[in-house]
Amino acid sequence: MDRSWGVFRMSRALGLIAAGGAMHACAAPDPYAATRSETVTPTRRVGTSQVERARSLERAGDLTGALDMFERAIEFNPELTVAYLGAGDIYRKRGDFSAAERHYSEAAQIEPRNFDAQYLHGLSLQLLNRLAEAVRAYLRALAVRPNDVNANLNIATAYLQMEEPRQALVYGVRAVRIDGNSGPARANLGAIYAALGRYEAAVAEFQQAAELMELTPELLLNLADALSRTGRHDEAINTLQQVIRTKPGAIAYERLGAAAFRQRDYEGAQEAFELALEFNRSHYPALNGLAVCRLNAYVWSEQTDQASKDEAVRLLRRSLQIEPNQPRIVELLRRYS
Repeated sequence: MDRSWGVFRMSRALGLIAAGGAMHACAAPDPYAATRSETVTPTRRVGTSQVERARSLERAGDLTGALDMFERAIEFNPELTVAYLGAGDIYRKRGDFSAAERHYSEAAQIEPRNFDAQYLHGLSLQLLNRLAEAVRAYLRALAVRPNDVNANLNIATAYLQMEEPRQALVYGVRAVRIDGNSGPARANLGAIYAALGRYEAAVAEFQQAAELMELTPELLLNLADALSRTGRHDEAINTLQQVIRTKPGAIAYERLGAAAFRQRDYEGAQEAFELALEFNRSHYPALNGLAVCRLNAYVWSEQTDQASKDEAVRLLRRSLQIEPNQPRIVELLRRYS
């Protein structure tokens, strides 16, 4: 995604809070555990005592024992969907998303109309960054329960991670319609609007999200970015300073530099870019921003400040070593080197 810096344009990928936010929220203890429907047929009665024992162990905090008992139930009865789901939940909580995916996949194959199996299979695939497969699993879940807020939220997030914001939009809007008081849903929709270039709408959603959920640095960074895109630079700077007070870092300082640059505070911009690089010497957007500042110094000196030009060229080359896919930076370097 391109960022404008006066007469120069920089490339930078938009930081999305929605992907991390939605998935992180859903990676907590399973929100559907208490509502799972379990049809116990004569075939499925085999292994149910192990499942009950596993749940008792899980409630007592013995996840290792519970997992062993769920796996034992599967050995007794390979058709016992609830055992696969229980084991998958524990693997997911432990961060073993590959094992979780295998168990949820088995559950979904045994009971294709089981919402939990399809939804959690989609979630585990998303956590493994197998996004196209995750989308297909979420679509199967939504075919069973079309108005589930988490399924709509996460499929929107997956599409956004795949850089398909137009596909994400319908599900992001639906998630907010289902639960307008969901901060993650609002934040996710804001990220979708930002990816579509609808920054006024993005600001509105991020601001509503800020009233409904914890003010995380990620949320504030995205709000500041959208504010800056709409020309509300003072508000963007205030928001970024709020981030820096709580969690200073390369991204916050780089965006502060961008906002200062747009306000024609070139000295403040250069200082912010330099601070960003103190946190992360490889943060290429800050390298680009600092290079632009040095190129401006060269231009304003009527092209006599050779030291500023040389430094800018060095910074641009370093940026391209880190991220070669920056066509405008390539052109800028060609023009000034």
